Amino acid sequence: MATTKAQRYGILTILIVTVVGTIGSFAVMILTSKSSAENQAKYQTAMNKYTEIQKEYQAKVQAQADELSTKYYDTFNAYESRPAKFDMDGVKDVSTEDLVVGDGEEITGTTAFAAYYIGWDANGRIFDQSVDTSAKKLKSPLPIDTGLDKASLIEGWKTGMKGMYIGGIRLITIPSDKAYGASGQTDSSGQQTIAPNMPLKFIVMAIPQPAAVPQPDTTKLLQEMQEAQQ
Repeated sequence: MATTKAQRYGILTILIVTVVGTIGSFAVMILTSKSSAENQAKYQTAMNKYTEIQKEYQAKVQAQADELSTKYYDTFNAYESRPAKFDMDGVKDVSTEDLVVGDGEEITGTTAFAAYYIGWDANGRIFDQSVDTSAKKLKSPLPIDTGLDKASLIEGWKTGMKGMYIGGIRLITIPSDKAYGASGQTDSSGQQTIAPNMPLKFIVMAIPQPAAVPQPDTTKLLQEMQEAQQ
């Protein structure tokens, strides 16, 4: 059946609208793709810079740790074989024994210092230590730059380290209620690392507070990465 002139105009209008709409959709897709590629490039550039800065920072931290290890490893490593089983029922309160009396500042609740340590349970199992046995060196010391009173440490550490002198080495015996108590301790995967109601022993060496390695300011790079993902 033949179409009228009005119908032909109507069909033509529909075709034009359809074609224009299709072209517009392709244009949007192209622009979106281009924008996505540009954002991805910006993100990758910022990420590369961030990674490089963090690597440089970690290299400085490791260099300081290695320097301190060279200075203290032989002295502290002499106690690596000290951990052994002990009678857990006999540990009633925090007790200390100075293995080496330091010649530096006396440690109070506000003294800033750092520490190397070896920690073990009543079964003689070492659960954490500053000695890297495979590399035969010391890891970075534990910073206690706010002093013992404000440090996030178990109560037995805070009590047991007071009265030490910087440069000294002390054996600290800690009952479970001043360690990790009835809950014990688990690692990030949920595995039990310290059993409930387990007393602990530590050999601790106090050293002068090392110079702080400045943290790089990566705020701008993190913002750029976040904006590129939006």
